[in-house]
Amino acid sequence: MKDKKFEELMKELETIVKELENGDIDLEKSIEKYTEAMKLVKVCGDKLNKAVISVNKILAENGKFEDFKIENNH
Repeated sequence: MKDKKFEELMKELETIVKELENGDIDLEKSIEKYTEAMKLVKVCGDKLNKAVISVNKILAENGKFEDFKIENNH
């Protein structure tokens, strides 16, 4: 699951949500689908957090990555 792209995981999650909203599956299957969805949510959240950390880094003049900071000089 972790090796899949974010977009693929989101499609899987959307499919599960549609199945659950449709209401045509029994309780046990609904619980399985819900559990699977929560796992997908966790993996997607982890991928997003990793992306945010990567985006918030910039390459300094010395070639090393540094945290990106916005300075307010008001």
